[in-house]
Amino acid sequence: MSSATTRIRSIATVVVMGTSLALTGTVTAQASSHSATATATAETFTLGKGLYQTAYSERNHVLWATTAVGRPPVTSSSLLKVDPRTLAVKQTITPPTTNATTGAVEAVYGVAVDDEHNTVWTTNTRDNSVAVYDQRTGAHLATLPGVAHAREIVVDERHNTVWASAFGEGSVVAFDSRTLKEKERLTVEGSAPTGLALNEKTGDLYAADLNNDRVIEFGHKDDEPRFLPAGDGPISVSLSKNGKTAYTANQTSGDLSVIDLKKGAVAATVATGAGALAVATDEKSGRVLVANRTAANVTIVDPKKAAVVQTLATAANPNHIEIANGSAYVVDKSGAGADGQDQVTRIRLAR
Repeated sequence: MSSATTRIRSIATVVVMGTSLALTGTVTAQASSHSATATATAETFTLGKGLYQTAYSERNHVLWATTAVGRPPVTSSSLLKVDPRTLAVKQTITPPTTNATTGAVEAVYGVAVDDEHNTVWTTNTRDNSVAVYDQRTGAHLATLPGVAHAREIVVDERHNTVWASAFGEGSVVAFDSRTLKEKERLTVEGSAPTGLALNEKTGDLYAADLNNDRVIEFGHKDDEPRFLPAGDGPISVSLSKNGKTAYTANQTSGDLSVIDLKKGAVAATVATGAGALAVATDEKSGRVLVANRTAANVTIVDPKKAAVVQTLATAANPNHIEIANGSAYVVDKSGAGADGQDQVTRIRLAR
């Protein structure tokens, strides 16, 4: 990739004063405040070893899942094409080999789909890169380097852009989904971006800043980022359907922050469970799901009431949530399935 195709915009960390980072008006709800009328149900399926994330393709009605086993050199990693109805694996795609001597492959971790261009994108955390695959054939189309400790990835189909979080350098990196080339890099010094969420209407990007207990808002038309408060150790972020509220799963404090984006303040804090790791919004009901890795469960929250609706047990170490067609797919890293495989718990959501 030539430097001519990349515009780098470095942004120094800003200390924001005044009310924009105030935590006033915070409401704390306890995880015990369950609703007796909750009817969500869960069922578990064995899927593969080393599960990390999933992404749903509406175009192909496919659930894509990434797996990676062990530490470098990682020799076992797959991109799985899964039937969301039966949870059967339809295709197993092995990433390219990076070292013939050790057998290391370009292990895949984060995943997102681009239905506009019929591709699936992955973050290759150990190789500091992202990759692109063809959804129809599974062919590896490109590897794009220079994304330090790439963690999560989201697709902005309206603006033909794919964003990846570069945790290792405090950046979010944009790629052109048509040319498969880097086109922008936004760096906030001292930040540690992990989870990403995209406002599909505006193109605004939100990054959970794990080390600074905040969310960074990168406005599509703004030259400078905006900093929003979160809980202790925000690692994943999601948005409400109307884009007015952000939710963070806070790993250290084991809770959910409900962030009013207009006011720039935390409106409520809801205790969910130890090791809150992943968050997703059910746009139809407005409820928010949090996967609590240490607690080995998923908490369903009504953000308007700042109350827990239901908690459902999963296998150990739930790692990620994807919501599609009235169901939430929660992958774990329990090794509790056949031959030590990890599992996916499908939660039928109450509507």
